[in-house]
Amino acid sequence: MKIHALPSGPIQAIGYLLTESTAGGAILVDAPGGILPKIQPIMTREGCQLKEVWLTHGHWDHTQDTAKVKRETGARVRAHRDDRMLIETPELMEEYLPGGLQLDPVKIDEFLEQGQHIPILGCEIEVRHVPGHCPGNVLFYISALNVVLVGDALFNRSIGRTDLPGGDFPKLERSIREQIYTLPNETVILPGHGPRTTVYEEKTGNPFVAAVD
Repeated sequence: MKIHALPSGPIQAIGYLLTESTAGGAILVDAPGGILPKIQPIMTREGCQLKEVWLTHGHWDHTQDTAKVKRETGARVRAHRDDRMLIETPELMEEYLPGGLQLDPVKIDEFLEQGQHIPILGCEIEVRHVPGHCPGNVLFYISALNVVLVGDALFNRSIGRTDLPGGDFPKLERSIREQIYTLPNETVILPGHGPRTTVYEEKTGNPFVAAVD
């Protein structure tokens, strides 16, 4: 499996395209604005078809092109039920959108669950619920690749903001300590914005959430 990091949209949220040329399949993790023309040449080059879109959470910068991607590729959409209203009724986020931006509603085809293990593209991907930044934030841990995609729960030396509706710092702190810091130290963290980091680097150097022995 290959992972392609594709910053897109007004605030450069990162969509991650997971491809497996042998199986001919691909998964898109998050669909920021303008992601479709970025993933199409990669899938053509690798002989892959987009099977599913997995959303780490329901905030507009990560879901902006989900409807377009689903419509043009036929991909199924998975997300956590706690962000269902944001994804299926995105007008709830109107006051937080940049001027002139409109979001199309998207029906979630299947809900992601805490502790779920999904065999796909030749790997098993574990789902963990990491609320706090957004009620339905989830991460995707791929142990075979030593990688975790965390959405906006945790960044390089930072954390997701908790001042938006549904945000909760104590809950985010607990999510990070229990669901991210419990992964192997060498696990590479692929966040929803900015540069990658590792579990060890954040446990020992994150100024907002320290590890607790």
